[in-house]
Amino acid sequence: MSRATSHFARLREIPSGVWTLGFVSLLMDISSEMIHALLPVYLVTVLATSMVTVGIIEGIAEATASIVKIFSGAFSDWLGKRKMLAVIGYGLAAFTKPIFPLASSVGWLVAARFIDRIGKGIRGAPRDALVADIAPEHLRGASFGLRQSLDTVGAFLGPGIAMGLMWLTANNFQVVFWVAVVPAFLSLLLIVFAVREPARPAGLRKVRSPLSRAELKQLGSSYWWVVAVATVFTLARFSEAFLILRAQAVGLPIFLVPLVLVAMNVVYALAAYPAGVLSDRTNRMTVLAFGFALLIAADLVLGFAPGLIGVTVGVMLWGLHMGFTQGLLATLIADTAPPELRGTAYGIFNLLGGLALLTASILAGALWDSVGPKGTFLAGSAFAALALVGLVVIRLRMPSIGGMRKS
Repeated sequence: MSRATSHFARLREIPSGVWTLGFVSLLMDISSEMIHALLPVYLVTVLATSMVTVGIIEGIAEATASIVKIFSGAFSDWLGKRKMLAVIGYGLAAFTKPIFPLASSVGWLVAARFIDRIGKGIRGAPRDALVADIAPEHLRGASFGLRQSLDTVGAFLGPGIAMGLMWLTANNFQVVFWVAVVPAFLSLLLIVFAVREPARPAGLRKVRSPLSRAELKQLGSSYWWVVAVATVFTLARFSEAFLILRAQAVGLPIFLVPLVLVAMNVVYALAAYPAGVLSDRTNRMTVLAFGFALLIAADLVLGFAPGLIGVTVGVMLWGLHMGFTQGLLATLIADTAPPELRGTAYGIFNLLGGLALLTASILAGALWDSVGPKGTFLAGSAFAALALVGLVVIRLRMPSIGGMRKS
């Protein structure tokens, strides 16, 4: 069997529920990224906010989502059900999208971003736990990689559509924001009518108090080591708003600014599924270490390489690192957490990651304002290097984590 045939066979093996959840994510990401690709520039150029304000808004928005995830994830473990909470989260995000074109001040935009991220928080951990529940163990990396790839296709289609509409409408932000409402509601309809939750396995332990000390101990040391390294790594992965602003700073015209996220997410989407497949066939920790090294390289290029060519290379490396890390980190949570506590496990993972992202985004904005983009990206590379050291420690102390799966 040829390698290409093998890849297609593996894609066919992935359950339909994983595919459907991937397309749900794709549609919502088209909607969200059409707005988010333009929001930093809109805040700075139209509403005259500072870079620190942009960092705070982005950090608070993502941290809000992460804080909500711990409660929705734990609640899904207590219920023994995932889909209902995912539907509520996607619904809340869809119904808040019209606020963006109607907002007339920074306060309204912050409120809209905040509510939208609450929706993301409600759906995030239950959806990831649902993917883990549906995916066979030997296809877990491929399944998370596929969902991440489809999600990321939406993440580059969104900015691409936004860029085209900005050109057609002579930079009319409100028109773009209105068009973004449509795919959000299509995403909601798809998860309501096309996703079927698997039956709870017979004999699976009932979780009565997911956030109690006794249950948190059940997560195990392997899980907590993975979460610790992932949290440090998130300190290096500040908001992608700073990639947009870096490109603008070297002369990219406003109507082409969304192209930054398009380029980054094309690379991300192309890398995520192959990285997941590779992690199923080899050791996940080795693949993840390569992803961490890619972020170090991306930060150094973005900080020191001059002009648009340098920024383009840095953005491509950033997208490649995302493909080699985000799906794999989610897969490692499924590998190390007990099945009945997966919602809680993803909730904690995202809570700590969100707090780290808040810290990283505020620090990135402050460094940008005080010492310029070099300081921002150099700090990112330092945190990524620290996370890489932590990954090596795990590999040496717990060699069984991330080992090969049996098909």
